[in-house]
Amino acid sequence: MQLREPSQRVSPKARLMWASVAAVEGLFATVALAVAGPVTGWLPVPWWAVALLALVSVAYVAVVPQWRYAVHRWEVTGTAVYTHTGWWARERRIAPMSRIQTVDHAEGAIARLFGLSTVTVTTASAAGALEIEGLDRTRALQLVDELTLMADSVPGDAT
Repeated sequence: MQLREPSQRVSPKARLMWASVAAVEGLFATVALAVAGPVTGWLPVPWWAVALLALVSVAYVAVVPQWRYAVHRWEVTGTAVYTHTGWWARERRIAPMSRIQTVDHAEGAIARLFGLSTVTVTTASAAGALEIEGLDRTRALQLVDELTLMADSVPGDAT
């Protein structure tokens, strides 16, 4: 038996959020590198290194958010929560309902600007919690309620 990919995608707005965060980080790194040499005097930075960093940053902003969106999926069934994440290294996680200990909802400052949230499902697994990042806020809150009710109705000790 082979498992299929989880059926649900994260919000399309997650691409814009990931691209915005990457753009700000790339801009900050490029400016820091361009300013570090002249200001400190101890780190001579050639112009081509700054240009290369800027080019890599632009490529990252253009490619990675689309790639992540294509890969990030999730699904909830009557028996488990499935996630598939990653852009370079991929991870597929399955948490049986009977093993769920907590279901959390979080909204970081940047995610809030885009109306997005993260749902975290904690189990007794040594691999850690499952995260579904980039959900619309309304859908994330519904999912927390659904998972809480479903996990509570399934027999098991969640340890």
